[in-house]
Amino acid sequence: MNEIEEQIKNNPITKQQAKEQFEEKTKELGLKHAFTFEEAWDIGKELQRKKHYRVKMEELSNKLHENPNFITGDLLQQLNPLKHTFADGCYIREIYNPAGQILLTKIHKKKHPFFLMEGEMLVLTDKGVETLVAPHYGVTEPGTQRIIYSKTDCKFVTVHATESTDIEEIEKEVIADNYKDPEITLDHINLIKQNI
Repeated sequence: MNEIEEQIKNNPITKQQAKEQFEEKTKELGLKHAFTFEEAWDIGKELQRKKHYRVKMEELSNKLHENPNFITGDLLQQLNPLKHTFADGCYIREIYNPAGQILLTKIHKKKHPFFLMEGEMLVLTDKGVETLVAPHYGVTEPGTQRIIYSKTDCKFVTVHATESTDIEEIEKEVIADNYKDPEITLDHINLIKQNI
């Protein structure tokens, strides 16, 4: 596999060359497929894009954590107070983000809804930059990590399915330490499955 990765990095073939190779090997080996070349190419490009984004996010996260001005712990809690609410089988997490703040979110393990209740923010994900204006809701996919710029004071809410009421336990359920977490690497497999 390392040879393939080196070849892709140092001497990638063009889409046309890949298509010719796909057609040639299909014919030569008598292969049958559940997808077209175009579908396979698009899935491969999507996986490469996600991988590139995740590498850059890990680099950014490491640099931020090395910066002595990076805010964590009690000061972060003071600037971004959290409100925890529980309902039957649900944990509701509300966070306040003051205007002008840039935030790097945690890596999400589970698919869950989110709601921007108040404010306006710019959000960078692996899909690009989006402006969210309250009221707004969406769904967070596994493996998502965002950079958020609060244009105004914002109130952001997430809802997580869990039977636990222990915040530390819940965070272990819903937050990944890094992109190597098995629960978020499954999103690559699911992307392929959705397109077969």
